[in-house]
Amino acid sequence: MEARERGAGIDSGSAAVPLRERLIFALDVADRAAAEHWIRTLGDSVGFYKIGMELLASGAYFEVLDLLARHECKVFVDLKFLDVPATVAAAVRGLSRWPVHFCTIHAQHRAMMQAAAEAKGALRLLAVSVLTSIDADELRADGDPRAVDALVLARARAAAAAGCDGVVCSGHEAAAVRAATAAGFAIVCPGIRPDGGGGDDQRRTVDVRGAFAAGASHIVVGRPIRNAPDPRAAAEAMQAQIAAACG
Repeated sequence: MEARERGAGIDSGSAAVPLRERLIFALDVADRAAAEHWIRTLGDSVGFYKIGMELLASGAYFEVLDLLARHECKVFVDLKFLDVPATVAAAVRGLSRWPVHFCTIHAQHRAMMQAAAEAKGALRLLAVSVLTSIDADELRADGDPRAVDALVLARARAAAAAGCDGVVCSGHEAAAVRAATAAGFAIVCPGIRPDGGGGDDQRRTVDVRGAFAAGASHIVVGRPIRNAPDPRAAAEAMQAQIAAACG
């Protein structure tokens, strides 16, 4: 399927997002065959997929994007663009011709965010605040004395002012971001760990209920579903938790 202008998407405001579209599965796979396996395995338990850097390296990125669209799934392109404003704007403009719902850029450069927002068309632009694998110790080691929550909030405000449609942050910062931004601003939370977390590279983790109680509009889940004995049952269990938290 050729690149095409995408249609109008859902309102990503917390109250307007359909319950079954609040769960985004991280399709972190190495090739198209693995992607097809997970789409078949999860079936209608998931209708929103994130595709990122690992799949990009396979050469099948846009084939999988198109496959998801043909399955009537929402697509979240998570490539975290960060470059000079003109380059990022051009990439976002090109991506907006595909059936993409969310796309990420880093929230570290106001002019870049503004340029991307002007080029995004109907695509919804998410600014990545601070990766959920980073904690205060790592920030200090990198020379930034700010607390993680203060930095996330500052970047979320800058992203909203620049015209972005939402932010990616952990559930730990979601309540402050929700309070500081307008209705309809998407808050997408990765680092979801139903068992409380630990044992992997995610540091600022919350469970499903905690994320939505804090104001998340969506959650991104990968390993807790992929590594479950029955991945589809795990996804359905999360859908039930989302319905209980948001219904």
